Amino acid sequence: MTVATLWKRFTRRRIWIRSLVQLFFFVLIALIAVNHTLAESGQGISWLSNASLHALCPFGGVVTLYQYATTGSFVQKIHESSFILMILGLLLAVLFGPVLCGWVCPLGTIQEWVGKVGRKLFKRRYNHFVPARLDAVLRYARYGVLAWVVYMTAASSTLIFAEYDPYFTLFNFWSSEVAIGGAVILGLTLLSSLFVERPWCKYACPYGAVLGLSNLFRVFRIRRNVGTCKLDKACDIACPMNIPVSQRTIVRDVQCISCLECTAEAHCPVAGTVEFVAGGKKS
Repeated sequence: MTVATLWKRFTRRRIWIRSLVQLFFFVLIALIAVNHTLAESGQGISWLSNASLHALCPFGGVVTLYQYATTGSFVQKIHESSFILMILGLLLAVLFGPVLCGWVCPLGTIQEWVGKVGRKLFKRRYNHFVPARLDAVLRYARYGVLAWVVYMTAASSTLIFAEYDPYFTLFNFWSSEVAIGGAVILGLTLLSSLFVERPWCKYACPYGAVLGLSNLFRVFRIRRNVGTCKLDKACDIACPMNIPVSQRTIVRDVQCISCLECTAEAHCPVAGTVEFVAGGKKS
């Protein structure tokens, strides 16, 4: 039995499994964040007290790359665990694409939860408020954010993005560590999620920009069988990142988050039409 076959069997009930995985990591990160705050006053779970958001953020490994390469040290507040998680995240992305974005990231998860409210309010208009031409331009913005964060971190040797990071703010809004900039960006992100699905992921996330590049060469890809496709665009409607899957044979879009919502097991009415396969060829 191939890895692709095992994955297909695992993902036949993917909708609830993915939701369960997302909930697990959201609760886990929230628990760690709250416990870290309690530990500072001598409370909390002792064996978990050293864990922090910075230690669990794989993007921390990305922003500290320059300093580590030049001095052998990490940027302040960045832990060795972030470096290890960065490597694991990249390995997963090479194999399966940005699964951290689609299955693990708590900020992506809460955007989806808020988006469910927006979908009920606006029905078919939800996730289609931004004009296509403007949307196409805005999607390059996250590469600008990535370049700015990496440069400023390298130049200042400080974790400057923490002041603006909505992920950090989400799990620290009760503490004095949260900056006004981060609170404003988190608020705008959640508000925008009522109209656009995963707005931070699409237009601003620097780590998503890094992982998204894996879609160009990942081992396991999303493939559309042209011969059985009815062109009803069910896959396009299901895609949270607005990728026109019905116009692709192999999805190599850098915006793909490997959520697999477009696949036949989820929304495509014809079995075997949109599949998750190795190398773009049917297994």
